Amino acid sequence: MTASSAICSVSRTLDIVADPWTFLVLREAWFGVRRFEEFRRLLGMPRGTLSARLAHLCGNDMLCRRRYQTNPDRSEYRLTPKSADLYPSMLVLMHWGDRWRAESSGPPLLLRHNVCAHQCHADVVCSECREPVPIVSVRYGPGPGAGFESVAPLPRMRRSSKPENFLRHRDCSVARTMQIVGDRWTYLIMREAYFGEHRFHRVQHNLGISANTLSNRLHRLCKEGIFERRSYSLNPKRFEYRFTEKGRELYAAMIALMRWGDRWLAGDAGAPLRLRHRKCGHDFHALVVCSECRAPIQMGEMSYKHRSGVQSRDDESTAKAGDNAEQLAAGEA
Repeated sequence: MTASSAICSVSRTLDIVADPWTFLVLREAWFGVRRFEEFRRLLGMPRGTLSARLAHLCGNDMLCRRRYQTNPDRSEYRLTPKSADLYPSMLVLMHWGDRWRAESSGPPLLLRHNVCAHQCHADVVCSECREPVPIVSVRYGPGPGAGFESVAPLPRMRRSSKPENFLRHRDCSVARTMQIVGDRWTYLIMREAYFGEHRFHRVQHNLGISANTLSNRLHRLCKEGIFERRSYSLNPKRFEYRFTEKGRELYAAMIALMRWGDRWLAGDAGAPLRLRHRKCGHDFHALVVCSECRAPIQMGEMSYKHRSGVQSRDDESTAKAGDNAEQLAAGEA
C-alpha cells in the first residue's frame, strides 16, 4: 500500500544515505577511500552489493566516478560538493552518539578543529542569532515547497539491510546514531512527535502507517530511551509517547539534516518547512559550528585522534579526506 505524507527534507535525505551499506560506503569516502577494492576490503562487501551502492551514490551526485587507469579499465570515486556539504551534519550525529551511545570507555574519536586548534564537537545554532535552538524554542510554518508526497514501500535494497551492519569496520558514534534514525518510518514517527503528535491513533492517521509497524517502531524507540510511554486514559487504557532528554537532543541533528535536504533536494519548489527561532524572532536554518570558536564547520577543517591515542592508517585516510576537500574547493574533484 502507498500512503501519503507531508513533504520532508529529512526523509528525502535518509532515503539517499540511510541504508546501512550506502552509509558505510559514504563514510569511508569521507575518510579518503576512493577505489573499489579498498572499499570492498575494508567493509567486506560482496562485489555486487558494493557496485549497486556506488551506482546509487553516483546517481544521486554524492560521488563522482573518475577513471585513473585504462588498461585494465579502473575508476575511483571522488566526493562531490553535495556529499562534502553533508559532512557537518554527520558530525552532529556523531556528537549525539558520543553523548548517548558511546561505550563506557568514551567516544571512539576525538575531534580537533584546525581553524582554532581546539578539541571540540559540532554544535547546531540559529543561522541568525548564533544561539542554540532546543526543540522548545522553534515554531513551524509551511515553506514554499510544502505539500504531500507518496510514501512508497521501502525498496528491496533497504529491506534486506540490518541495523547492526552500520557498525562494520570502524568504531563509530555516527553509525551508532544511524542505527536509530536511519530507518525512514522511525524518523517520520519522531517527526510527528516534534510537531506535537504523541498519541498512537494520531500518528497512525497522519502517516498512513500500519498498526503493527507503528507498534514495532514505538516499542524500539522506548527501548532505546528516545520516548517514554505515559498513560493518559485508564478506561479504556491509552498511552502517549513523549520525548526523553535523550530524544530531545536528537532534534539538533534532525534540523541539520533538514537544512542539507532543503539545499540539495528541495529543487525549485523550495524548502517544505519554515523554522522560526522564538528567541530572536527570525526565520532560520540550522548552522553547524565548532563548540569552541563558534565558526561554521566545513569538511577538511577537522583532525581526528583515536581514543586510545594510537596512530593508525585511519589518520592517513583522514589526511586524504582533507585533500579531497581542498580539491573540491578548487573545483578539481
